[in-house]
Amino acid sequence: MAPCYNRYAMKSLKRYLGSLVFVFLLCLAIALGASAGVLFVYNSDLPQVNSLEDYHPSLITEVYSDDGHVIGTFALERRIVKTFDQIPQVVKDAIISVEDQNFYTHWGIDIYGVARAGLKDMMAGRFVEGGSTLTQQLSKNLFLTPERRFRRKIQEAMLAIQIERYYTKQQILTLYCNQHFMGHGQYGFAAAAEFYFGKDLKDLNIEEAALLAALPRSPINYSPILHPERARMRRDYAIDRMVAEKKITVAQGEQAKSHPIKLAEKQRSDELAPYFVEEIRRYLEKKYGNYAVLEGGLKVWSTLNVDAQKAANAAVRAGLRDYDKRHGWRGAERNLVNEGVQDLTTAELPDWKLPIRTNDIVPGVVLDLNKTGATVKLGAYQAQLTPQDIAWTKAKAASDILKRGDVALFMIRSMNPAERKVEVNLEQKPQVQGSMVAIKPQTGEVKAMVGGYDFDESKFNRATQSLRQTGSSFKPFVYAAAIDNGLRLDDTIVDTPVNFGGYSPGNYDGKFEGTIGIRHAFAESRNVPAVKILAKLGVQTLIPYVRRFGITSKMDPVLPLALGAADVTLMEMVSAYSTFPNDGVRVVPQMISRVLDFEGNVLEENLPELRDVIPSETARTMVDLMQEPIKAGTATKALELKRPVAGKTGTTNDFTDAWFIGYTPTLAAGAWIGFDEKVTLGDKETGGKAALPMWMDLIREVYKDRPIEPFDIVPKAITSAQETKSASTRFAQ
Repeated sequence: MAPCYNRYAMKSLKRYLGSLVFVFLLCLAIALGASAGVLFVYNSDLPQVNSLEDYHPSLITEVYSDDGHVIGTFALERRIVKTFDQIPQVVKDAIISVEDQNFYTHWGIDIYGVARAGLKDMMAGRFVEGGSTLTQQLSKNLFLTPERRFRRKIQEAMLAIQIERYYTKQQILTLYCNQHFMGHGQYGFAAAAEFYFGKDLKDLNIEEAALLAALPRSPINYSPILHPERARMRRDYAIDRMVAEKKITVAQGEQAKSHPIKLAEKQRSDELAPYFVEEIRRYLEKKYGNYAVLEGGLKVWSTLNVDAQKAANAAVRAGLRDYDKRHGWRGAERNLVNEGVQDLTTAELPDWKLPIRTNDIVPGVVLDLNKTGATVKLGAYQAQLTPQDIAWTKAKAASDILKRGDVALFMIRSMNPAERKVEVNLEQKPQVQGSMVAIKPQTGEVKAMVGGYDFDESKFNRATQSLRQTGSSFKPFVYAAAIDNGLRLDDTIVDTPVNFGGYSPGNYDGKFEGTIGIRHAFAESRNVPAVKILAKLGVQTLIPYVRRFGITSKMDPVLPLALGAADVTLMEMVSAYSTFPNDGVRVVPQMISRVLDFEGNVLEENLPELRDVIPSETARTMVDLMQEPIKAGTATKALELKRPVAGKTGTTNDFTDAWFIGYTPTLAAGAWIGFDEKVTLGDKETGGKAALPMWMDLIREVYKDRPIEPFDIVPKAITSAQETKSASTRFAQ
């Protein structure tokens, strides 16, 4: 019976095993089918990775000066793109050692890395390590969200495999280096190198490369700015990985770890031309759209000249501070003792975290006072304030205007770092505003622009957006129109009281000089002669005439227009004045010479746009006439320049606006000073006193190493005594 039983048992076992195999195969088929279905679903909405051929990351738009210096940038993501060959080997080694040791051998997914990460996650009971390859990280950064979910991980792996099929390891590593977020608004390793270390990517050493390679895992948590200790631990781990992968020697690794993290020193805000750059941004966004400007990586070649802009910046800031000091000390803005600080020697101000340099204006704390001076703390430095350092306040001693604990501004005159001593002058921030524009008459290129004292506090551009009454700086247009209609410079005119239907103009000094020459009337900016000339000429004749100079602002047809009763921008006034030294031709102002896209294609190229305004004879006559205020009039201070210049002062009623607009043969420039609220600048704060010095500072600096440039002012000669008499009769009433 036993053999029969064994045969029966064997048959039963075979049937059981067959059933088991069937069930297994069925389950396997179901699992495979389900997996295929899941993969199909997950794959159905995946992007096509071959689109990377056309992929362009968000890039920085750069604005260049006329000699190629970067003067401004626009970007949503600050990124500097590098090619594979531009990425140094130490950076490549650091990245691969930290993030993906098997990068050059895997096919998008590192099975060993996944297993290792899974084991660590299982032991920790949570996600502590992702096991993602560089390719997976790239696929996530380019196409997916950062969420840690099963669906996203499957898609990430599938995308990584596709990327590996279409692209080389070099291309993948290059994309990774250019794409990854590195903290503090920096994208890509090149931008991070510049931000954290102030270096080009090619100049990084081992420890710097290791720190950057350590950041992608968590740029905020390992930020060397926010968390220096964490950053150092993470950096040292990266160095150890480089040693383990034999990218560097043990000795190199130990030496690199022994160095502290040395970040680039923070700098004080020192933007060259913020108002000019902002004008360009507004233009570009209007013409090309936000995306092109903030992400398209445009290359914008501007007309701005770096040296001229530096001179304009210094001129406006010095001019506004000088004006402000003429009107007295307003007192310290705060007092630390009143705020509860008892030990002033340990006090810290936010501004002291930035380096202190000669000519910087820095807040300081008054530690104590003596009979004549004071001891001031400025970060790690101290200064002894003397009576000469506060002379402009007219105080006899520092104790007359300062108290212990006062926080005031001081300009660093000189420094002794070894002894931690500085010499300073007391300063205060001006409440007045000013602006300046400089244009090359022959091309219309804007070479400098200042729109206010501090762009960070006010973005309003007083050079292009502020409409202000021009005062007597408007008179050259009246005289030019009259010259076009017969007036000659050797004519005379009667400066006596006059009434035009209830309007009786007066002169600045309240006096009348009788019969005077045209040159004298213009040089001394006599108001009555200017109004008489306009009355003879006709206001309705003047307005269309002035429009030819490019002035578009509203002008009412009234006689006070002769004295500047029209609101005009500084940019329009300087552009209009540029007509005179350019033989009667106005070139439309331009701030951009050309615009290129990221690939170097020319999107825009601007050539000079000329406008014939007045005859060359009239222009040359005006250049001759407009030198009179400098020779013997309201702008004689400009004789200090010792070179041919021409121009006109402007002062409005109640001294609310002060102007000087003038030119050399190769540069037209204007300066304005006033309060935004249109309140008085103070008695006798004329264009010659408040605005002219700023203009002179600009011209002096721009032309300091240049030869004298004479004007060409040979106008057509008067041909007959009758013509002279006729002109005199017409305008001398």
